[in-house]
Amino acid sequence: MKLYLKTKDYFNTHESFDLIYNPELDMLITDPQPKDLDKYYSSDYYISHNDQRKSIIDKIYKYVKDYSLSKKLRLIDSLNTTQKKLLDIGAGTGDFVKTINQNSWKAEGIEPNINARNQAKKKNITLHKDFDTITYDAYDVITLWHVLEHLPDLENQLIKITSLLKKNSFIIVAVPNFKSYDAQHYQKFWAAYDTPRHLWHFSRNSIPALLRKHNMELIETKPMYFDSFYVSLLSEKYKSGKNNYLKGFMLGLISNIKALYTKEYSSLIYILKKTQ
Repeated sequence: MKLYLKTKDYFNTHESFDLIYNPELDMLITDPQPKDLDKYYSSDYYISHNDQRKSIIDKIYKYVKDYSLSKKLRLIDSLNTTQKKLLDIGAGTGDFVKTINQNSWKAEGIEPNINARNQAKKKNITLHKDFDTITYDAYDVITLWHVLEHLPDLENQLIKITSLLKKNSFIIVAVPNFKSYDAQHYQKFWAAYDTPRHLWHFSRNSIPALLRKHNMELIETKPMYFDSFYVSLLSEKYKSGKNNYLKGFMLGLISNIKALYTKEYSSLIYILKKTQ
């Protein structure tokens, strides 16, 4: 393995981190990986753990999040599972779990961050702290929406997650793609590196390779068109120290246009099926 890029925690501490390339899995690894990760999430501005709208970028994120809920529901419904038991790992403030439960699913979520769980509780959504208190021992669908990149001890986490799936059930994983045009353009300022909160950085080859060892077969890959805009807007801020909405929007648009041919979208959704 070799050094791919040097970057920083531009969101919070401004500490420096290396990205190490793993050629076997075609992915990057954040180095070092702090043992006390909680402090890197300790900010009122960490948008996944709160429902506040403090800036234009926050408002864009929330709008896209709300719009995406219906698309996620349609995707889940299209899998045609029987018992409709779903586990959302990294449930944030619980909006996806709430939406799914309002549409004939038996859904529950895991969210380790207490602030996010408290936000969910205000909306009458109860989330689990960890795997120890979940209701079922097997699920039809497990979702990780921009969560896999945050999980420490990745291999053991995948063993645990896949053990909770029935045969012929599904995992849906959404993660950034470090081979996208916006990643190549912004380099160390690319907001989706988000070190050290993002411990792992995936390519289109990484997810199938990682999950294949756990009897998961890739069924389909779908683009997340909005991510290139949000990430580029934030990357512009990291790069220049100020908001440049027009430039960020245009870069996000160019990234999506290029991806029509390369398939290297800023973020991708992977749908995988358990074969054994």
